[in-house]
Amino acid sequence: MLEELLEKFESIPATAVGGICLVASYMLSEQGMATPVDLAWVTVLLSGTPIVYSAIRKLFYNQGISRISSALLITIAMIASIAIGDLFAAGEVAFIMAIGEILEDKTTERAQRGLHKLMSLAPVQGRRLVNGREEIIAASAIVKGDLLRVQPGETIPVDGIIRTGETTVNQAVMTGESLPVDKSEGDTVYCGTINCFGAIDMVATKVGEDSSLQRLIRLVQQAEVQQAPMQRIADKAASWLVPAALAVALLAGWYQQDIVVAVTVLVVFCPCALVLATPTAIMAAIGQATKHGVIIKSGEALEKMQSVDVVAFDKTGTLTQGKLAVSDVVALESAVTQEELLAAVAAVEVKSEHPLGKAVVAYAKEQGVQVQEGEDFQMTAGRGVMATLDGKNIICGNEHYLREHGVALPPTLAQKLASLRGEGKATLVVGTDGNAVGVIALSDVVRPQATATIAKLASMGTEAVLLTGDNAQAALYLAEQVGINNVLAELLPQDKVKAVEALQKDGRKVCMLGDGVNDAPALKTAAVGVAMGCMGSDIAVEAADIALMDDDISKVAYLKRLAQATVATIKFSIALSLVINFVAVMMSVMHLLNPTTGALVHNLGSFVVILIAAMLYDRKLI
Repeated sequence: MLEELLEKFESIPATAVGGICLVASYMLSEQGMATPVDLAWVTVLLSGTPIVYSAIRKLFYNQGISRISSALLITIAMIASIAIGDLFAAGEVAFIMAIGEILEDKTTERAQRGLHKLMSLAPVQGRRLVNGREEIIAASAIVKGDLLRVQPGETIPVDGIIRTGETTVNQAVMTGESLPVDKSEGDTVYCGTINCFGAIDMVATKVGEDSSLQRLIRLVQQAEVQQAPMQRIADKAASWLVPAALAVALLAGWYQQDIVVAVTVLVVFCPCALVLATPTAIMAAIGQATKHGVIIKSGEALEKMQSVDVVAFDKTGTLTQGKLAVSDVVALESAVTQEELLAAVAAVEVKSEHPLGKAVVAYAKEQGVQVQEGEDFQMTAGRGVMATLDGKNIICGNEHYLREHGVALPPTLAQKLASLRGEGKATLVVGTDGNAVGVIALSDVVRPQATATIAKLASMGTEAVLLTGDNAQAALYLAEQVGINNVLAELLPQDKVKAVEALQKDGRKVCMLGDGVNDAPALKTAAVGVAMGCMGSDIAVEAADIALMDDDISKVAYLKRLAQATVATIKFSIALSLVINFVAVMMSVMHLLNPTTGALVHNLGSFVVILIAAMLYDRKLI
C-alpha cells in the first residue's frame, strides 16, 4: 500500500502539481497575500515524502557507508527549514530532487519486451510418433527418447538427432548463420529453429529446460540480473557531503548563535545540481544520438562506452548486410557462356523457395537475363533441384546430388569448389546432359563502412574482435577483408557469452555488436551491447543498450566520442556545482543569504548545470 502511494507521489503529474504549488506559494508570499495553508506544504508532501522514505530505508537496510545518501541530506535540510518556518526552502530542495529522480528514471529504464519475445519463440507443441501414428502433444510433454516428426515450415520443438529424412534448417536463431543448413540422417537439430523444406523424423535428446532455446533464454535472464545499475554520483558523494554539511552547519550556527545560518547552510549544501548533472547530460547526449539514428537506452551505457577498449563484432547482418548475392559465375566448358549458365540456373531455380535459388534468380534479372520457367521441376530437400529447359535436363545442387543423377564431375571441380568455399561462399554446381557445366557461388555482402570502421577503432586504441556462429573459413576470409586479426568462429550463444566474459576478465570493457537472437545473451553480458536496428531481430534490439537504426556500423566510433564528451560534461558540471555550493555556503555564513534566498541561489546552480548539458546536444561529434 505504501509503495503504491509513493509511486504516485513520484509520478510526473504529482511532481508537476508540486512545482505549481511551490511557484504559487512564492508569488503569494511576495505579494503579501496569506492563505489558510501554505501551498508549499503540497510540494513538501508530494516531492518530499519519497525522499524521506528513501533516506530512512537506507539508514535501516543498507550496510556501512551506503547508509548515508543524498536523500538523507535533503531530509535534514527539509526538516530544518520546516522547523524555522521556511516552507519554500523545504519545498524547493524536495522539488529539485524529484525532477532529478524523474530524469534519471527516464534515462535508465530498460524494457523487458525483448525477453518476452525470446520466450515466445519457444515451441508450444510437437508431433510424436507412437506405433507409426502421429499425435500432437505439448512441447513440455516431450521426453528424451521420443520419436518426433517435423513437417516443412514447422518449428523444431526440442533438440534432437535426425533419424530419417533430409531437409534444410534455418538455424539463425541459434548460430546467426546467413545460410540455411542442409541436414540429413545423424545430424543434430536445435529447438526453436525452422524446418524449411523436407519432413524429418527425429529422436529427442534435450528437452524442456535442457533445450538449446531454453538455455538461451536463461543466459539472457542471468545477464540481465548481473547488470548492476549505475550507482548515482550524488550518492557516491553523500558519504562525505552529509558529514561535511552537518559539520559546517553546526559550526556556523554555533559560532554565530543563529539557527537560521545553520539551516541556510544545509539548504545551499543540498546536492540538487549534483543530482541533475548526470541525467541532464545523458538526456542531451541521447537527444543528439537520436538525431544521428542511434537509440541509447541507458545512461549507464554511455558511462561505460567511453572506456570501451574492445569492440566484438558479429559477422552476419553486422559486418555484412545479411543478404546473399551472386559473387561468381564460373563456366566449366568453353561452349557455355556465363550468361547462358546464369539463364539456365535461373530457369530451374525460379520455382524454388530456397534462399540460394531466390538470390540467383534476382541476380539474373538484375543482369538483364530473360528468365524462362523450366518444366518438370523437382526438388530434393537439402540436396538440389532439377527441371527441363528446351529439352535439356538441368540439375543444380551439391556435387553429391549431381553424382547421384549420373553427372560426370571433372577433376578440376573439387579444387575450384574448395577455393570458393575457403572464401566463405556457398556454391551451386550445375550439370546438363550428364556433364558438369558450371558453378555459381554466392556470398554475404560486406558492409561498405566495415573496413574504415575497424581502422578508425584501431586509431582510437580499440581492438576489434570477430565472434560468429559461421564456419571458420567464412569468418577468416571476412576478417582478412576488413582488417580483424582476432577471430572466434562456430560459436553457439553460450560460446559467445564465454568469449565476451574472457575478453572482460582483465578489466577490459567490451562493446558487442550483433543483430540476431543468438547475439542477445552476449549483448547483455558485454559492458555495452549495440544492436543493428533495421536488420536486427527485435529481441537483439531489446537486449542491447544501444541500437543503430540505420545499421551504419561507423557510428560505433561516434558513440565512443559522444560518451567521452558526455562523461567530461558530467564531471565539469559536478565540479561547477560544488564551487557554487562552496560560494553559497560562504555567503550564508556572512549573512548574505537566508533559507529562501539560499534556495533561489541553489536553483541558479541547477539552472547552470542544465544549460551546460543542453550545449552538449548541438556539439559536433560526427
